[in-house]
Amino acid sequence: MEILESFLQGLKLALPTAIALAIVLIVLFVVRYTIDKRYAGAPGYRFRRQVITLILSFAGLLAIIMVLPISDSTRGQLLGLIGILLSAAIALSSATLIGNAMAGFMLRAVRNFRPGDFIQVGDHFGRVSEQGLFHVEIQTEDRDLTTMPNLYLASNPVRVIRSTGTIISAEVSLGYNLPRTRIRELLLEAAQETGLEDPFVHIPKLGDYAITYRVAGMLSEVKHILSVRSRLREIMLDKLHQGGIEIVSPTFMNTRAIAEGKQFIPPMGESSVAPAASAAPEKMVFDKAEQAESLEKLREAFESAGREIEEIKKQRQQTDDESIRQKLQSQQQILEEKQKRIGDVIKWREERKET
Repeated sequence: MEILESFLQGLKLALPTAIALAIVLIVLFVVRYTIDKRYAGAPGYRFRRQVITLILSFAGLLAIIMVLPISDSTRGQLLGLIGILLSAAIALSSATLIGNAMAGFMLRAVRNFRPGDFIQVGDHFGRVSEQGLFHVEIQTEDRDLTTMPNLYLASNPVRVIRSTGTIISAEVSLGYNLPRTRIRELLLEAAQETGLEDPFVHIPKLGDYAITYRVAGMLSEVKHILSVRSRLREIMLDKLHQGGIEIVSPTFMNTRAIAEGKQFIPPMGESSVAPAASAAPEKMVFDKAEQAESLEKLREAFESAGREIEEIKKQRQQTDDESIRQKLQSQQQILEEKQKRIGDVIKWREERKET
């Protein structure tokens, strides 16, 4: 009998704690479900979900401590210990965890790049495949994934290739004995055949033994940047060789005896036509970044539909014409169905992404 009473007494003491734990778990589940259901299409919703979950988890921990069946002095000591641990964690990780979180907020506010964009930070170049609270993930030219802390991006210059177009360029060093105008003509032909818009040729450097020529032009479709860079160099080689221009060091003649008039131009193959842009390997190399960019566009479409729905609601409230109200209501229903379909697609792709 004493054992049963002791058990019931312990159960009675533990009941508030169990209820508080259940409430915390239910609140976390409901909040996450609401965010996933309502804001699945909004840009950066995963970032918001992480922050909200972190704050609610900490608040839930404090609530559970407050209802624990312990004395007030012990509860105060426990809260004091948590405060000390939290202060120590903030102090020790201010340069890493907290710093990365603050840098993540800053990058979100500045928003100079988004998933799918080409960026370069130091020696790292690739397409953004994920942007989180503490890190940014890019997919490199080798299809590998590189994770960089937000603090690193916030403290280093970030070069973002604009989606509207970028300048593609290549350099070649040629001897002083070659006519500058002829070389310029051949390089411009190479840029035009590559498909670059408004090509131009500069001379960035006059070296001791050679002149450095730089040919460049505008590339509108930046997704093919790797292939177009390679094609430009390939066509430059072909054009210079076809024009009788040797691409060799000026000291080449001084270090190896050759017959007078001998030119070192490789024989042309059966076809010198560069591969089409459709055969570019970027789709395979940047597959995850492509998916991230597509998902970001879906979120923007979801958010845009939401703004249009709100605007139609305001117009319905402001008009007294029943025919106009019915027309606006029909438009609203179409947009709501569209938004729902987009949200379902986003949720499905997010679930596939997490698995």
